[in-house]
Amino acid sequence: MAVNAFLGFAVPVCLSVYLVRKHHARFSTILIGAGTFFVFALVLESIMHQLVLKGPHGASILDNTLLYALYGGLAAGVFEETGRFLSMKFLMKKEPAKPLPGIAYGIGHGGAEMLIIFGMTMISNLVMSVLINSGQADALFAKAPEEAAGQLQTQLDQLQALGTGTLLIGLWERISALVLHLGLSMLVWVAVRKSGKWLWLFPAAIALHALVDAGAVLLQKSAGMVPLELIVSAEAVAVAAIGYMVAKKSGLMAAQTES
Repeated sequence: MAVNAFLGFAVPVCLSVYLVRKHHARFSTILIGAGTFFVFALVLESIMHQLVLKGPHGASILDNTLLYALYGGLAAGVFEETGRFLSMKFLMKKEPAKPLPGIAYGIGHGGAEMLIIFGMTMISNLVMSVLINSGQADALFAKAPEEAAGQLQTQLDQLQALGTGTLLIGLWERISALVLHLGLSMLVWVAVRKSGKWLWLFPAAIALHALVDAGAVLLQKSAGMVPLELIVSAEAVAVAAIGYMVAKKSGLMAAQTES
């Protein structure tokens, strides 16, 4: 957990420092990516989940794996890619039409997800584990409000079931997600900067994001953890490769080389 917590922070921070110092990317662009993830994924998308999943049709969605996978995948795709598109179009106007700003945005967006969802969770789990191992779990339950006791028990049960392999797979998953965000960011960046015939890349990014997320949900129980992560990693690398080829074909790579 300590290693995962460290890497959850170190990977996005080191990549950001590398881009800024080595390739002279704008740190503000990385922050735009991070802020966009926070607003569109953690705030706006979460609000919609509260409205939909706790609404009249929420139970039917949660009880149907296919519906839940499609809903979750489309929600993530629409919110995150729309946020990506709007931020690139209106907050990154001064950026040159080169691949670097798209990469910097992707590091910010995917890095924020890794830091907040993975790094912070690992720190929380680590603190809880230290309390349990030091015999303070009973005192923690005694101080917790009644409504929080159930959540604490669930977290305790999850921690007791965790093994080194599961934790390493969690790190693997976050790295795959970061690669996926780099590819999606490049697709949307080309759609924004080249526009015209390249604008179709924006809905394509939504569809790819939705397919990867929905597929992961559908395969979660049947495929097993390692095969699932192998599939997701392959999809992430494929999307990143598509992003690279699209940037090259659109002329963004030529602009980067000429500079």
